[in-house]
Amino acid sequence: MKIAVTSTGPTLDDNVEARFGRCPYFLIIDTDTMQLEVIENPNIAIGGGAGIQSAQLMSGKGVTTVLTGNCGPNAFNVFGQAGIQVIVGVNGPVRNAVEQFKTGILTSTSGPNVASHFGLNTAPAAPTPTGQPMTGPLGQGGGMGSGMGGGGGMGRGMGRGGGMGRGMGRGMGRGGGMGRGMGAGAAMGIPIGVPPVSPPADLPQDAGGQFPEQELAALKQQAQQLEQQKQQINRRISELEKAQNLVAVVLAEKCTGCGICADVCPAGAIEVNEQAIVNAEACTGCAACVSECPNEAIILAQKKVGK
Repeated sequence: MKIAVTSTGPTLDDNVEARFGRCPYFLIIDTDTMQLEVIENPNIAIGGGAGIQSAQLMSGKGVTTVLTGNCGPNAFNVFGQAGIQVIVGVNGPVRNAVEQFKTGILTSTSGPNVASHFGLNTAPAAPTPTGQPMTGPLGQGGGMGSGMGGGGGMGRGMGRGGGMGRGMGRGMGRGGGMGRGMGAGAAMGIPIGVPPVSPPADLPQDAGGQFPEQELAALKQQAQQLEQQKQQINRRISELEKAQNLVAVVLAEKCTGCGICADVCPAGAIEVNEQAIVNAEACTGCAACVSECPNEAIILAQKKVGK
């Protein structure tokens, strides 16, 4: 069984994070083998909709249960649509929480236990440092770093080794771009944190003045990093494709026709005629309307087949 636990750090010995949408890390754990997948939360610093985006991320990972301290109504609605159980009030080391879950001590909740936007202005617990230096070539902004990010604008200029820019859009890692945007690029360049090495004077160099063995080692390292980046990109593509199956749905009994949802919709998929009306064909499932609705009158639901 695959479960997800919100965590202050990347190991099973770190503590469970109380905030779901803005936790520093998600730990995906196979309870049968205790195999661990660590995901750095790309939504920790976004202005709104962190719970929804994080819930969609967990749904894309195929988890059946989420263990956390608190869960708001927007994320809980997404989990309900995906058939994922939520257990709140969990604390202490992640390892202990998993063991309690396996023994059946923890039980799922029937509803959210905090209001919308919980944790938006709450400082996160300091994540446990991994102790691993950043490595990877500087280059094209489409590259991926360590974990997913939520980057913003385009970079500029040329990266070392011939790569262009420092990235745009939602990406992975800690590198260029806005916030936790795109990380070390996909272009070939000088690995971050790896100083250039001068060949010994008594060893042969190639015609370009570079020691062949060192160039070969550097290229192999870059090839391995690029392969890892490719895998992370493909995983993120898969998650985004699954998110496209969601569409905003208006709860008529709560909607007051205030028009905020229509104003914030980037796709222009909402009209207001006494109440909000969503064009399911145009809706991208971005959840901007869900996070901004003052009456919690909009939820995300699975698109119907053929619609």
